[in-house]
Amino acid sequence: MLLSNGVVFFFFSIPFAAVACNSESPSDRRRSSFVVITVKSDRRTDGDLSKRASHLLAGEAAACMDDANAIEVTGVVPASTLNRIDLSCSDIQQSVSLLKQACLDSGFFYVINHGISQDLMEEVFVQSRRFFGLPLSEKMKLLRNEKHLGYTPLFDEVLDAGNQIQGDYKEGYYIGAEVPEDDPDAQRSHFGPNLWPSEDILPRWRQAMEKFGSQALKVAKVAARIIALALDLEADFFDKPEILGEPIATLRLLHYEGLVSDPSKGIYGAGAHSDFNFITLLATDDVPGLQICKKKDAKSPMWEFVQPMRGAFIVNLGVMLERWSNCIFRSTLHRVIGNGQERYSIAYFLKPNHDCLIECLPTCMSEENPPKFPPVQCQTYLSQRFKDTHADLNVYRTEGA
Repeated sequence: MLLSNGVVFFFFSIPFAAVACNSESPSDRRRSSFVVITVKSDRRTDGDLSKRASHLLAGEAAACMDDANAIEVTGVVPASTLNRIDLSCSDIQQSVSLLKQACLDSGFFYVINHGISQDLMEEVFVQSRRFFGLPLSEKMKLLRNEKHLGYTPLFDEVLDAGNQIQGDYKEGYYIGAEVPEDDPDAQRSHFGPNLWPSEDILPRWRQAMEKFGSQALKVAKVAARIIALALDLEADFFDKPEILGEPIATLRLLHYEGLVSDPSKGIYGAGAHSDFNFITLLATDDVPGLQICKKKDAKSPMWEFVQPMRGAFIVNLGVMLERWSNCIFRSTLHRVIGNGQERYSIAYFLKPNHDCLIECLPTCMSEENPPKFPPVQCQTYLSQRFKDTHADLNVYRTEGA
């Protein structure tokens, strides 16, 4: 329950069958759903309001009430059921089967028992909160640069320009591969010296991020090996020097303010999009908000919540893998809907080498299914996508003038 501006928001997770008896399949009917109920508050106690909301779910309150005490069901969104890939499992064929099913169905799955300690994951969340809790003036000293390293303020990113009125209601922080300034590779996008907060202001912050990033890369590469097997490739296919020899691996901290999203007004925590990369690992706090749409080309998209899972990564496929696999594996549309609570997440984006050519894999084409996309170089594709979705840095220079 959340109280805001005289309105109480209730968030329930209930069996999908209770609200959608006409679902298309038995598996649909077993899913949970999030029901959002708003109650215009009077002077009654929270207990009274909780009881009234519960009665509504049970069907005991159908009559109209006066405006001061009106209860309104504002939305029912099913919770998606995702496969869990256990990286400690010795049965690799089972992992391949579960992952392949997930990639064909939704492009999303959980990874559990991945080897990163819960203590380290919690430390990164603590350090993330510490950074985003700094005054805006301090954060703006670390504004992202031309290499997309550093702080991104509210509205810096517009992921769904056709439906958003301003931009994403989130702030973030990009951390890329740490490359010395005198190294030739430091001239590449997403490479080079990172922008780090002062050790005096945020002690141990850099150490926590670097440790987490190095371990997340190992997890992502293990997932990539299972993906390769699911595509009938050799397990080490993506490990080749020309693919993941020097990958563009980016850690991004994200903070969503306590805003209630309103899609009808173009207000989103993050607009609907597919990730540009190979694969994404996402760790979240316990606040729901992530939604996926399995049928992105449908006239009336159906959105489903992805439930947070403590200690797990939510993994999703990026557009690069969709292109590699000739659309056999899907890069699923997703967005973030704010419910009035602050939300933190940690995303780890794995992309191949800058010079890697993304082209249809040999196991994913035939005479009946020729390549759907022309080959494209990784850095060329990324450069255009970042340009399309991020604010021009000159905007900030003008504002600061």
